[in-house]
Amino acid sequence: MKSLALLCLSCALAQAAIGPVGLVGTKANPRKVERLQITKPGVYENYLVDSNWAGGNRVKITADNVTLRHCEIRNASGNGIGVFAKNVVIENCKIHHLLAGSFKEQHDAHGITGRWGNVIIRNCDIGLISGDCVQFDPDRRSMGRVFIENCRLWTGPLPADAARFKKGQRPGENAVDTKTMPKGARAELIIRNTIFHGWKQPGQISLLAALNIKENVNARVEQCVFFDNQVAFRLRGPTRRGGAWVRIDRCAVYDTEVGVRAEDTIQNLKINRLGFARSVKRNYHTPGCDFGKGYENKGQFVAPDLEQILRNGIK
Repeated sequence: MKSLALLCLSCALAQAAIGPVGLVGTKANPRKVERLQITKPGVYENYLVDSNWAGGNRVKITADNVTLRHCEIRNASGNGIGVFAKNVVIENCKIHHLLAGSFKEQHDAHGITGRWGNVIIRNCDIGLISGDCVQFDPDRRSMGRVFIENCRLWTGPLPADAARFKKGQRPGENAVDTKTMPKGARAELIIRNTIFHGWKQPGQISLLAALNIKENVNARVEQCVFFDNQVAFRLRGPTRRGGAWVRIDRCAVYDTEVGVRAEDTIQNLKINRLGFARSVKRNYHTPGCDFGKGYENKGQFVAPDLEQILRNGIK
């Protein structure tokens, strides 16, 4: 199923309704740097950030009103992009091979991370990282909004040795992980038209999930496709840090151990038109709990051919 799914993916992306469209990464003759620090507003375009396995935030954005476009960030033991500002757009960027620690000694290196604050991540390809493709906010010091659209967030076996990892090892924890301030206004996460794949065993942690949505966040996931994962949606209810509110609308899951893992009696979970292929072993799992108050689920369907969904979306 894996090889067939990847073939469908490569065929469909050229005219995809879901996933990246057009050129992702650098254009001809990019400017080559080991690190990029953005301290002034403006548009920053066509950088190749090849870090020779250095740590820290390889692109660090501390100015408001910044657009980062058509860049490639690779070969680091730190985060690809750290966002510590408001009104930031990251688009048409390729981020890969961010590897901290080793396969057996997991350490975080995230694709894009930083502070909540009107951040848009659009038409990007992020994969082969030892942390999360996208994580906001690891320090739990901010509130605001993150919007992810037409991206591919993935992992898989490394094609060759890299840093302290060996060929065939699968790095990473989650495609998206949310961390928030425990009190105050909810952070807002919107994910739309995005592909998630490869988050399965053998991996660096015992439970790999494409989405790990938790804490004081209001999340909407729309028109997204999940395949070749251990868990597609890991949705976590109230704890001392708060519980997520999640709405899933017109998504599809393929070749996965668990479609929706709902933990901690999650409240206000709304599901509309969620499709499962016959290759999904368990559609729903509520370990040691049940769905909490406000739960709604309607319009479940058998997911059609993967390539069809990627090209045409979900009605």
